[in-house]
Amino acid sequence: MQSTLKLLDQPTRYMFFTGKGGVGKTSVSTAVSIALADAGKKVLLVSTDAASNLDEMLGVELSNQPVAVPHVPGMFVLNIDPGTAAIDYRARVVEQMGDQASDEDIALVREQLSGACTTEIATFDEFSHLLSQSSAAYEHIVFDTAPTGHTLRLLSLPKAWSGFLKGNDRGASCLGPHSGLKMQEQLFNQALAALNDPALTTVVLVTRPDKGALGEAARSSDELRELGLKNQRLVVNAVFKRSNLYDPIAAAIEAVGQQALDEMPASLRQLSADYIPLKAVDSVGLPALRALLTPELARPASTAAPTPARLEYHALSELIAEFAHDQHGLIMVMGKGGVGKTTIAAAIALGLVQHGKSVHLSTTDPAAHLAVTLNAEVQGLSVGRIDPKVETQKYVDKIVASRAPGLTEDEIALLIEDLRSPCTEEVAVFHAFSRVVAQAKSAFVVLDTAPTGHSLLLMDATGAYHRQMVREFKGKASDHIVTPLMRLQDADYTKIILVTLPEATPVSQAAALQDDLRRANIEPFAWVVNKSLLATDTTDPLLRARLDSERKQMARVADETQHAVIVVPWTAEPPVGVAGLKRLLD
Repeated sequence: MQSTLKLLDQPTRYMFFTGKGGVGKTSVSTAVSIALADAGKKVLLVSTDAASNLDEMLGVELSNQPVAVPHVPGMFVLNIDPGTAAIDYRARVVEQMGDQASDEDIALVREQLSGACTTEIATFDEFSHLLSQSSAAYEHIVFDTAPTGHTLRLLSLPKAWSGFLKGNDRGASCLGPHSGLKMQEQLFNQALAALNDPALTTVVLVTRPDKGALGEAARSSDELRELGLKNQRLVVNAVFKRSNLYDPIAAAIEAVGQQALDEMPASLRQLSADYIPLKAVDSVGLPALRALLTPELARPASTAAPTPARLEYHALSELIAEFAHDQHGLIMVMGKGGVGKTTIAAAIALGLVQHGKSVHLSTTDPAAHLAVTLNAEVQGLSVGRIDPKVETQKYVDKIVASRAPGLTEDEIALLIEDLRSPCTEEVAVFHAFSRVVAQAKSAFVVLDTAPTGHSLLLMDATGAYHRQMVREFKGKASDHIVTPLMRLQDADYTKIILVTLPEATPVSQAAALQDDLRRANIEPFAWVVNKSLLATDTTDPLLRARLDSERKQMARVADETQHAVIVVPWTAEPPVGVAGLKRLLD
């Protein structure tokens, strides 16, 4: 079948698909990989997203080694699993120490390599190998990346680590011996050169006809250009055109999308662009993925199906009323990027204020849209942000101030040099997160978290800190230790809210996140299904065709949670600002 994407006319060897969570990066990157393989190319599709659902979309079990995709000759898929990558990285670092290393030295290095920072550098190490000559067996390598903030950090690491290693004779302890890092310097530089070569690498910004998604794509475009990645293209996914002129929901969806495209930021207008129409079914399975990039088939007649029964559901205001029975507590809003976590978090905070509660609303998301979503001051509500750059500088200043009195000027300079390591940011953000969690002892704290993969890394750091504290206080006054992980495990202290859309991928990823949380003995409190068409009265044929899939996803959510399902209907006017959020609550 003929593809409609101009992107495939002259594809480069490396293609990175990035964008705001929920825009369809995985669907589009997978469909492009299939199209290249169908054209006779040997293709490797790589997921760098800890929350990827490629296994569900392709019907294959993901591995950290290339796996052939059934019924797509020439296509292979690989998942860079952070945990597996970290195990392999630790083994390589210890091996580099040689036979002369003592058991004590090896034990020290293993301890140094136990944190979340090591997981990040291990993931980056795998990523760098794919951008080197070792991947010459493939004609095209397609990267399905994590949501924007995490991807920008990944793509900035080659420059960050090359700069850190240049002329630095000391090592960052969280990465093990510096000699091991020096051996990787050539690999990092190769990765940087490949990324910056427009003949080799294309960055594909995937978005939807949505003001927020387009705005984030524009910001990403600017930041990627500053990193040297100038060969960029745009793909606008899920563009809706109504066929029922008398359906107000369809008219509103089309109008919102068209307005967003009309007001597209200037930096995106300069890029070559492809537009993919909204499809009647989710992009799961080979037939749907192949159809994603093909010309749209005729739509069903407007009389094709009976009017669906209205959905019975519980409202967001009912959930907030439950929270308001308590005097304080932590409410963490989690989920896949793009499902509306920030909107739901802001609405919950505003609702608690309406119940007379004092609330602190904060975010760990690098994209940080809280200020835009709320857009005004509200009495009884304070708004903050865990800004990685600000928190890193605070952490560095604190470490230097605490150690400087016993050091010479040269030793202080070496300490500051070590703290320039990109690892320092992970530690600093964790400490800031811990402070926010502790605030819930005396007030309500609503925390809008980063997209799933980034949040899981933060959870890893929380678990690592807990284990370290337990080891240090073993046999002492350990009964008095209260770590952030213990607070998250306390159902009276913390309520985890999983937000999803009524679509296969977001529900699968929310279920996987719930499994990860349960392994850490953290039980989610409730699920919120956002932007439901079932909760509207649409009669448009294409939208109606999507309702069967939505019903299936609602049933899946009901099976996953012991709480009543909370449903937020799709609204013609985006719930932005205090007035918009109040309408959502009403």
